[in-house]
Amino acid sequence: MTPERLLAFEAAHPTHSPARDELIRRELGITPIRYAVLLIRAAESVDGIAAQPITARLVRERAQWRAEVRERRTRLAA
Repeated sequence: MTPERLLAFEAAHPTHSPARDELIRRELGITPIRYAVLLIRAAESVDGIAAQPITARLVRERAQWRAEVRERRTRLAA
């Protein structure tokens, strides 16, 4: 599974849905959770950024936003 392939898939299917989850399983042969982990790694890799710079940036920004939301939730719960 190359960063280029993961980011190309993300660019073609940017909206999360049950149908996309099924495509991930069928076309990539991995679970949606594994896809998310590999996608973030791909977006941070030199090869991924070179292949799909815009998609890689969007994935990194989305991951950062989600991390900030988790951090705020954690602080509020404490």
